[in-house]
Amino acid sequence: MPDMDAAVLRSTDPIAVEQVELTDPGQGEVLIKIEACGVCHSDLHWINNFRNDTLPAGIAKPSAAILGHEVAGIVEEIGPNVSAVAPGDHVIVGFRPNCGGNCHFCIRGTPWLCERPDNPDRAYTGGSPRLSQDGVPIMQGVGVGGFSEYTVMPERAAIKIRNDAPLETVCLIGCGVTTGIGAAINTAKIEAGSDVAVIGIGGVGLNVVQGARLAGARKIIAVDMMDNKLDMAADFGATHFVNASEGDPVEKVRDLANGYLDYAFEAIGLGATCRQAFDMVRDGGTAVVVGVVGDDITVPGRAFLREKKLIGSFYGSNSLHTDIPKLVDLYMDGRIKVDELISKRRPLSEINEAFEDMLAGEVARSVLHPSGL
Repeated sequence: MPDMDAAVLRSTDPIAVEQVELTDPGQGEVLIKIEACGVCHSDLHWINNFRNDTLPAGIAKPSAAILGHEVAGIVEEIGPNVSAVAPGDHVIVGFRPNCGGNCHFCIRGTPWLCERPDNPDRAYTGGSPRLSQDGVPIMQGVGVGGFSEYTVMPERAAIKIRNDAPLETVCLIGCGVTTGIGAAINTAKIEAGSDVAVIGIGGVGLNVVQGARLAGARKIIAVDMMDNKLDMAADFGATHFVNASEGDPVEKVRDLANGYLDYAFEAIGLGATCRQAFDMVRDGGTAVVVGVVGDDITVPGRAFLREKKLIGSFYGSNSLHTDIPKLVDLYMDGRIKVDELISKRRPLSEINEAFEDMLAGEVARSVLHPSGL
């Protein structure tokens, strides 16, 4: 295919829109025209790791990368032996497509833990890269390379959805919505009547809030340091609010729950807030780590003798090919909020401004439009 525009990340310079080459779809692959891509905090984590040389073990640092993984678009071309989608289909991209039943975890019904994911980035699995510039490979950061006009993905990453759903909005179901709602309903399995706290009211935290509402939680306590985010939490179903900059949030949450908080969710990715979540919950309660956190979590070991639980959640413990279309239906039926997550829409050329907005705490989500607004 011809060259395309993409926002290219390098070590020191601002992200810049450049012309890059993308391969045609090969065996079992799909070419997707990207209509919209959300700007997720995970992309910011990836930028920081890339620039600080702290990428996960086993990933050699590339010279450049294209980030973006909350993608919705239209299938433009399919490679040989693709049967799940056809040209013209509307799709949401799953950034970590599972193997479909060929590993221990997929066989036992937990595909989000797949140990043989169909890695979208062939350059780092011994194959030729999909993205390059003047013959130099470019990495599909976070597995998709969604800050571009097109992407080529494995067939299992292209999740077909109904054609009347607005792609410019449901792109957020590709990560933030699925991760947050899934953490509440699938990972924690919140029971109706439970009391819940959510620490960190960004795009994922807001979806944990509405997931708790869907599950029938009684008290939903939103915790953040910014009043504008707490105001947003009210729109998504929060019933009580704690500004963490105004005193000890653990004590305040405990008081609101009368000492018997059932669940606490950490949606920031900090060791300190993971400890707060664990300290908030009652004996026998559950703290769920949803944020991308480092290795600095410490909790008191004796608390486990009181059956307190600290658990992780990845991608909302979702089975993407069934759960993403269901979430699209819930949105189209007016039962979950997605439009309200979008604070700003920007052209691809304003990607740096979108990250600046995120760092300033001014947005729940920005959405980029690679083909223009």
